[in-house]
Amino acid sequence: MRIVIAEDQILLRDGLVRLLESVGHAVVAQVGDARALVEQVNRHRPDLLIADVRMPPTYTDDGARAAVYLRDRFPELAVLVLSQTVDPGLVADLAGARVTAFGYLLKDRVLDTAAFLDDVATVGTGGTVIDPAVLDGRSAELAALTEREVEVLGRVASGRSNAGIAADLVISKRTVEAHLRSIVDKLGIDAGPEDNQRVLAVLTWFASAVRR
Repeated sequence: MRIVIAEDQILLRDGLVRLLESVGHAVVAQVGDARALVEQVNRHRPDLLIADVRMPPTYTDDGARAAVYLRDRFPELAVLVLSQTVDPGLVADLAGARVTAFGYLLKDRVLDTAAFLDDVATVGTGGTVIDPAVLDGRSAELAALTEREVEVLGRVASGRSNAGIAADLVISKRTVEAHLRSIVDKLGIDAGPEDNQRVLAVLTWFASAVRR
């Protein structure tokens, strides 16, 4: 994949570049502030953007706001956001109504290079990856779900397949499928033949996160 990296911590940025290029990705630009981020994505039209939430010039949410702008401008752009804090509301704002090709990870996750590369591949191919720490707790909208169903939904939002969820929770794929059917029913998701019920369930979680 062709990737733009936006990270103001030079050591982390250099490490990401080396890691990604070591497995065949092409880092077409690396920048340290939000303004340069927008310029380089406009220039290179990458497949994937990896951006820090907090960047110059204000060191608040400049990277996040740039990511939201670029997702709107380039709907085909996959975006993986890195953060030092858990902020479900920010995740919801970043994802908007489109959770495909989107990821939100705490920076500690980068230390597990194998898992991080898997996350990059998932987001880059249209999947969704949300750091498990963001999914802790439940809202009123999810109160009808059992603890196990919340665990399953959390792993769906984290980008796990049914097989991966089954392995994580030491249950069968058939049991995972049963839990997903129950989640969809309890959340009142009325999906048409062209709708993705898994994505709609995650969107329900995001909507509840904003109000939490």
